Amino acid sequence: MIQVIHRAIDILEFVARDPERPKLLGEISAGINLKPGTCANIVKTLTLRGYLEKLDAQKGYLPGKQLYTLLGNTGYKKDLIEAADLEMEILTAKLNENTLLAVLNGENRVVIHRKQSNQLVQAHTPDEKKAYDSSTGRLLIALLPDEELEKFIARFGLPPSQLWHDANTQRKFYQQVEQIRDKGYALIEDSVQIIGLAVPVYRNETMVASLSIYMPAFRCTDKIRNRMIKLGLEAARKISKNLG
Repeated sequence: MIQVIHRAIDILEFVARDPERPKLLGEISAGINLKPGTCANIVKTLTLRGYLEKLDAQKGYLPGKQLYTLLGNTGYKKDLIEAADLEMEILTAKLNENTLLAVLNGENRVVIHRKQSNQLVQAHTPDEKKAYDSSTGRLLIALLPDEELEKFIARFGLPPSQLWHDANTQRKFYQQVEQIRDKGYALIEDSVQIIGLAVPVYRNETMVASLSIYMPAFRCTDKIRNRMIKLGLEAARKISKNLG
């Protein structure tokens, strides 16, 4: 009998019993009657492997993306996906461009739901990439509470110039943050000529995800850009309302 495997499974089962409520390390330790030091070491490994997700704001743990991947990803942020699915379907149909829903996980933005257009030429973006290198990631970072934003910078540093040239110094970074906060959205055109718009999704005034529309740059006129912003903000508000 390999005790550490049993303990790791106990931890995953305990966290998964109420998957939307972050569990503190001490709560996990007490809940499965495991010494705090042993529990901390196992939790750290499970987090590094993606089976648990640490939320710095609450200092708690949730089931991670890798755990849901084993199940076909069907349960990952299920409430968010259910709240967003219809509005994303409508938004994609109105613009005939791809949409996605993403969350922040460490220094990456992770896509949890997509809707594809029927355009012959489509923009493509991976399920996981550096947050600094996408409109969704930049929005999710910029709209962090100030304390959490400072922790993010302390942990992951400022954006490298090749990912976000206009924010590679502290002064320029905070200027970009203020611009995104003032506008209420992030809009970028990256190095492979993709236009990406990201707008925030809230649950009870707390940002929980980013809704994004993305397309090849050659299709984006001023008129389309303005319509994309208008419809994206409207869709995000409806999704936030669905989340209560």
